[in-house]
Amino acid sequence: MHLFKRSKRLIAGLSVLAMTMGLAGCGGSESSTSASGSGSAHEDITGSIMIYTSMYNDIIENMKTELKKEFPNLNVEFFQGGTGTLQSKVAAEKEAGKLGCDILMVAEQSYALELKDQGMLHPHVFPEADKLAFEYDKEGYWYPVRALNMVLAYNSEKYKEDEVPHSMKDFAENEKYKGELSMSDPLTSGSSYCSMVGLMDKYGDDYLTALSKNKVTIESGSNAVAKLETGEIRSAMILEESILKKREEESSPLTVIYPEDGSVPIPSPIMIIDEKYSANKNIKAAEALQEYFLSPAGQKLIIKGWMYGVRTDMEEHPYDSKTLSEMLKNTISVDYNKCYKQRDEIRKTLQEKLK
Repeated sequence: MHLFKRSKRLIAGLSVLAMTMGLAGCGGSESSTSASGSGSAHEDITGSIMIYTSMYNDIIENMKTELKKEFPNLNVEFFQGGTGTLQSKVAAEKEAGKLGCDILMVAEQSYALELKDQGMLHPHVFPEADKLAFEYDKEGYWYPVRALNMVLAYNSEKYKEDEVPHSMKDFAENEKYKGELSMSDPLTSGSSYCSMVGLMDKYGDDYLTALSKNKVTIESGSNAVAKLETGEIRSAMILEESILKKREEESSPLTVIYPEDGSVPIPSPIMIIDEKYSANKNIKAAEALQEYFLSPAGQKLIIKGWMYGVRTDMEEHPYDSKTLSEMLKNTISVDYNKCYKQRDEIRKTLQEKLK
């Protein structure tokens, strides 16, 4: 009788051992756990990371929750600001010899070109870079992590569709919209700056003169959204995400118009700061975070934040938007090397023409 009981216990123990070994061999690897988003893939990543980003605060808060699941032993903090604010902050910190961040996620890539030239960035090879829909640094100094999209928008409860501009050219030049238009400041907004460079390359500097003559109000995107809602303005040149967010969260009547002459997609980079300048000197964590943001799981966080992902192998797209491939069929291109190399000259032109 005792022998029988001991045999049962032995068989049970061996069964548990077999099940444990079976589970270990059935996808318990780091990569598969990461893809499932179960949150235990990066338990070995510790310490702290500070990210400077131009993403909206509420999107950051949503990301924090998921990042804590994915990196349970890593303290990830964010500092949010417009690209202009972040550039000024980084410049001041560089003078002091050390930055307050480890990763930068700004609006447009010309700043990545500049920081690479200054030796401020750490190269890291992303193994799935061939799946990216936009240009990236072949040495691994920066990658596109999200795509903003400059479009036109209006309030369908305040105006009919044929009462608003349907092209970037019409937005600037049609005098029947005079004094009823809004756009972000290209001197402080990276996405607006690059959009203006693309539009000037397409239509010449006279495009800026037309905007000024048409009395386009230059203000923040949040102010433009508020004025669209009240009907104070007829149309805004604005990032698509600002409108999609309102539509999903509030069932807003604000409506996106994809300009007939092309929207302006703006691939926004993710960069790792060189260890010499980084806040926490935690390169291992920075590399792991960069790879996560570029992975399908990380890209879903981007898309959930009403921005386009950058992977060609993903079908997901922001709420109530076109797919990435559809959006890219009709665009106005931007010369980011020009945005970088001729920045002072371009900013001077913007100041003079837009006033």
